[in-house]
Amino acid sequence: MKKFDIPSYYRSSIIGKIKEIRQNNDPRKKDSSPTILDFGPVRFYLARHFGFCFGVENAIEISYKAIEENPNNRIFLLSQMIHNPDVNNDLQKRGIKFIMDTSGNQLISWDAIHAEDIVIIPAFGTTLEIQDLLKEKGVSTKRYDTTCPFVTRVWKRADQLGKQNHTVIIHGKHDHEETRATYSYSKKNAPSLIIKDMREAIVLADFILGKRSLSGFNAFFEGKYSEDFDPNTSLDKIGVINQTTMLATETQAISNFLKEVMVQKYGSENIKNHMADTRDTLCYATNENQDATYGLLKLKADLALVVGGYNSSNTSHLVELCEEKLPTYYVANEQELLSSTKINHFDYKEKTTQITTNYLPKKQVVNIILTSGASCPDTVVENVLNKILSYFPEARNVEEVLAQLEEI
Repeated sequence: MKKFDIPSYYRSSIIGKIKEIRQNNDPRKKDSSPTILDFGPVRFYLARHFGFCFGVENAIEISYKAIEENPNNRIFLLSQMIHNPDVNNDLQKRGIKFIMDTSGNQLISWDAIHAEDIVIIPAFGTTLEIQDLLKEKGVSTKRYDTTCPFVTRVWKRADQLGKQNHTVIIHGKHDHEETRATYSYSKKNAPSLIIKDMREAIVLADFILGKRSLSGFNAFFEGKYSEDFDPNTSLDKIGVINQTTMLATETQAISNFLKEVMVQKYGSENIKNHMADTRDTLCYATNENQDATYGLLKLKADLALVVGGYNSSNTSHLVELCEEKLPTYYVANEQELLSSTKINHFDYKEKTTQITTNYLPKKQVVNIILTSGASCPDTVVENVLNKILSYFPEARNVEEVLAQLEEI
């Protein structure tokens, strides 16, 4: 795996050491069981995989290189580079300005962008329309394009599907930067439709099987299908791709479900003519993080702390998995741990923060699940761990616990 040159303050001596030990003991990553850190009165269960993925480290390296290489140029990011406030705030402190917000709303007019400016493409990629606009302005984006290679792989698969006369079904959030970019690439060569979840997949199946009148298709999927999408003809040959930060298990479940629908309509002997196999578009990092979370949930814990940006799709999905099993608190950083009795955390469904009291149970040993999203620096996870430890004055020191971990 490539080693990226990213600022040292995103690295963590504690978390880095734990990951190094696990990598040495399990180089092929076959063991998804958690790392157990026993501090005596508090015990942490750390996910086997969490934190920066390949695509995020690649994006960070390129962005800081752009700053270093262009001291006399104005530098812009199309929008947030990744969905993490610590990283984005640091980039802004270093002079980078955001042209749009995460919803695509303009923060800086395109008229203010000139050919000599540096424009960085974020890890989510961008639409063909924006690329064309920048090209017209004479702005080169190739040098500082941080688009995740696993996102571009999805785009290439969409292109292949289009050339094979498939309609592309995109499992994603239609307003997410990555899905907007994927949709832009997909609709260039194929009728395309965005569905958010299994509920919408079931509605789509009803249209395919004639259980719903096609006259209602446009209203239900308004704003989520391409101009050339015709429900009368575009649903007889399909392939499913995804926003890489969606739940991989849900993407696969949707694909399997739609395959059964096509079998029901066309017969198993004809399925290859109507349904493409697109399992190769699932992101390895999303899979690993989610598998590691399932590994965490096999253990009995009192609560879960999930660390990451509040607009991070992959982090919210980890929260979704955890809260099915136990009290779960979604925090951006250690500052949300207000005290040993109060925590400020994010409700991703309501999009609001709330304060919960007595989140740490009063018992002899408190067991805490700890993980983070793919855009969260390890230092932030370390800070959360240390903040919790500060509430347990009788806890063993970190060096002792790490030394014991090395002996296992």
